[in-house]
Amino acid sequence: MSAVETMRWVGGVDGHLELLDQTLLPEETRYLPCHDVMVVWEAIQQLRVRGAPAIGITAAYGLCLALQQPGLSSPAALLEQLGQAADQLATSRPTAVNLFWALDRMREAAASCSEQDPTAWREQMLAEARAIQQQDQQMCIDIGRFGATLLSDGQGVLTHCNAGGLATSGYGTALSLFFTAQDEGKSLEVYVGETRPLLQGARLTAWELTQRGISTTLICDSMAATVMQEGKVHSVVTGADRIASNGDTANKIGTYSLAVLAAAHEIPFYVAAPSNTFDLSLTSGEQIPIEERAATEITHSFGRQTAPADVQVYNPAFDVTPAALIRAIITELGIIEPVTTENVARVLSL
Repeated sequence: MSAVETMRWVGGVDGHLELLDQTLLPEETRYLPCHDVMVVWEAIQQLRVRGAPAIGITAAYGLCLALQQPGLSSPAALLEQLGQAADQLATSRPTAVNLFWALDRMREAAASCSEQDPTAWREQMLAEARAIQQQDQQMCIDIGRFGATLLSDGQGVLTHCNAGGLATSGYGTALSLFFTAQDEGKSLEVYVGETRPLLQGARLTAWELTQRGISTTLICDSMAATVMQEGKVHSVVTGADRIASNGDTANKIGTYSLAVLAAAHEIPFYVAAPSNTFDLSLTSGEQIPIEERAATEITHSFGRQTAPADVQVYNPAFDVTPAALIRAIITELGIIEPVTTENVARVLSL
């Protein structure tokens, strides 16, 4: 598992959620106590918790907090409160489909709950949130088991943003390949792009990998082509925030650039993601909503002004990599290769 817990529920049905505040890493490890929905919403929106699977798990626990409001003495009242909280949490971030998947799963569990006693009803909802977290942990293990077969001892691998334990509740998605390879005795050299503008690669991924004792080299995003040209990189592995039914993949901005560079250097580009990251209602990546974040993330990097005050800024948080540039998508159900609509449907139907 991850060296630290990304999130943890403390206590029973009247307990609370604690989130590792990732905005403070790598300098400080501090947990944010969450006792109500708005604190959870802010934590997701401000990237205190991030990574598609982790966001989904956090939202599920957020609904459990919503059910602690006083005066909810009947299943009908609890169901109404859960629906309102789910609608609120759904506005926190638009791209990561795991958020909506987890909220829908909690809604379905609530709608089918046969408990009449409010305490028993809350307990069943908490059990569902815990099941979502436990399922994610197993998915991470299975993704690593399948994906590590694609990596050879001594390889150089490039990754982008953070798709490790900090983005999930376990081994991660992309980083699960590296951790599993290490468990199997393979030695890798992992190149980590810093991931502008918020440096998730530098602050989070490099931290996770060095915590595990994996040989790690941090590079600026603009150095990716050079390390490929120099023969230091033999494959690229990233995570995903939403995948369309044809395999087009939304991930942190800069991922598409890496896929193009990998193709130019004839290097395999892999995506690692659980099955609940697929949005099969979308036929292509053109339909994936892309979050645009505040200009200050670029103009005032970590509190210091680094650009003229009146400059125009475009700050999409994600880009979409076409399926044609992806060698394979590694899921907990198996490896999708080649990446086609038919193969996506085939593997996900297992």
